[in-house]
Amino acid sequence: MLYRLAAGALALALMVPTAAQAQGTDSYPSRPVRLLVGAAPGGNPDVLGRLLADKLTAALGKPFLVENVPGAGGQVGAEILVKQAPDGHTLMLGDSGALSIIPALNPRASYSVPRDFTLVTALAAVPTVLVVHTAVPNNLQAFVAAAKAQPGKWSHGSAGNGSIHHLTWASFAGKTGIELVHVPYRGGSAMVAALMSGEIQAGWSGIPNVTQQIEAGTLKVIAISTAQRSKTLPNVPTAIELGIADFDIATVIGMQGPAGMSPAIVQRLQAAAAKALREPDVSERMERLAMVLRENGTADYERHIAADLRRYAEAIKLAGVKNE
Repeated sequence: MLYRLAAGALALALMVPTAAQAQGTDSYPSRPVRLLVGAAPGGNPDVLGRLLADKLTAALGKPFLVENVPGAGGQVGAEILVKQAPDGHTLMLGDSGALSIIPALNPRASYSVPRDFTLVTALAAVPTVLVVHTAVPNNLQAFVAAAKAQPGKWSHGSAGNGSIHHLTWASFAGKTGIELVHVPYRGGSAMVAALMSGEIQAGWSGIPNVTQQIEAGTLKVIAISTAQRSKTLPNVPTAIELGIADFDIATVIGMQGPAGMSPAIVQRLQAAAAKALREPDVSERMERLAMVLRENGTADYERHIAADLRRYAEAIKLAGVKNE
């Protein structure tokens, strides 16, 4: 009798993990999923978030509801996310601002990466291009030579101190040895307007902000910030092609959850997101916005974030941005 009871208890114990695991996948999601987007409506994370939310809703059977939480370069959304239960019902589409730049800029930030997050998967990379005023050489060697010949005379713009544009320039300047005065603006569009007017001579910009100006000849383009060329501007060489070694910088948008999410739920989200990103309407919209597919798993995403943290820490030091 005791033997039968013990055997029954053992069988029950062996069944519990299997049942729990099944519940983690088969019943997920069990209610609407809150999808935080650390950017204002209309920005790249928002556009990608809404495309993905529609596809995940159809694939997983419960609504994925986009909630915009802009502020402090994505920090506001990240601070909300890390306080949530790790059951997969609150997720975030955050970019390099929240996951790499904020922690590198401020080691005393209220969260730590990767400790406080489940890094589900990277989704897309958003490169920038180096654009210059029409009076400035658009050949890299000639541009660098002219800048070195008059240090401090030319200026470059960005979308603000510590922005991806600012830090990309800091890395570029560190590798080329040029010195330009930094002029921060309130957003990329304001920076592009200043560049066209001749108020500044150069700047790294998101591709959609300058595609029309490049095609019209009202701005010149020198290089793209990533190791691969863009399908949107296929004739623009990479900085690496032009001789700047190890220059590969882009804003990467990914999906995150609170620390401690079930691997089974993470895998289900990864599979659904990978399928969604390859749907024609999603991939075509991403290409129009110059986004490059970066879908991969947690391990690759963690390695990317670790490399980004090192890269931006170095750029912050070069730029002289003060930690807060």
